Amino acid sequence: MTSSTQFIDPATLMRVKSLELRARMVMEGFWKGLHKSPFHGFSVEFSEYRPYTRGDDPRFIDWKVMARSDRAFIKKFEDETNLRAHLLVDRSKSMEYGSGEVIKSDYAATLAATLAYFLMGQQDAVGLTTFDEHVDQHIPARNRTGQLRRLMLQLERAPSGHGTDLGAAMKGLHELIRKRSFIVLISDLLAPLEELERQIGYLAAGKHDLAIFQILDPRELDFDFSKATHYRDTETGTDLFIDPAVARADYLKRFNAHQEAVRKMCGRHGVNHRLVSTEEPLESVLFEFVSGRSN
Repeated sequence: MTSSTQFIDPATLMRVKSLELRARMVMEGFWKGLHKSPFHGFSVEFSEYRPYTRGDDPRFIDWKVMARSDRAFIKKFEDETNLRAHLLVDRSKSMEYGSGEVIKSDYAATLAATLAYFLMGQQDAVGLTTFDEHVDQHIPARNRTGQLRRLMLQLERAPSGHGTDLGAAMKGLHELIRKRSFIVLISDLLAPLEELERQIGYLAAGKHDLAIFQILDPRELDFDFSKATHYRDTETGTDLFIDPAVARADYLKRFNAHQEAVRKMCGRHGVNHRLVSTEEPLESVLFEFVSGRSN
């Protein structure tokens, strides 16, 4: 894809107050980058088209798509375009953290909005579930007039919960959905993993397709703080005096162990896991998502 210098800096993007406008801006940058990419044309296979094969009626070939991609595609029929996507978004207090201008919850909401915008543009049904200690709001997957606006309005709400219960959220979603679906969890995953893995196992056994975007602040990745000071746990309200020079090694050891557990959990259940820093341009995150789904 094109150089990241042509992408929108997340800090600049988050200054745009309208979530829907932010999602549109990311999509515009994504399509411009895709047009200049060596992978130009791959997204067609992810949308409402499929490659032409011997025996297909040539009357259904889309000649405009063929002119752009030099490959023959035919329009899928309605029973072939039945992807149902559910976005499961963490709205707990830990998502309100940001060491700079970008807060994790804003980044996560913009990513979810952009995914909804993209998937609904592919004629897929998209739903949204928000959670903290439990499922907060649930919008069933639909692809109809007004659905995208409903999703945007829910994502624009400020996080209101405190703790995070990933397992309860996955269990709640499992109880709410009936058909095989593509489930996207967007969270910092800064919570115990045991119950989450149990619920992921149930969903994978039910043939649901799962992906996880783990959103973290750069300082959570490197603990690059310079001053010893009081830090507050956003979920418990506990104040702690920490000297980063002393605590950094232990923090990174624990953090790396947690991340290794996340990777192993996702590997065991065939879950596509993507660690995302809030410094990363959303266009590149979306491009990687679509590229992976098209292969």
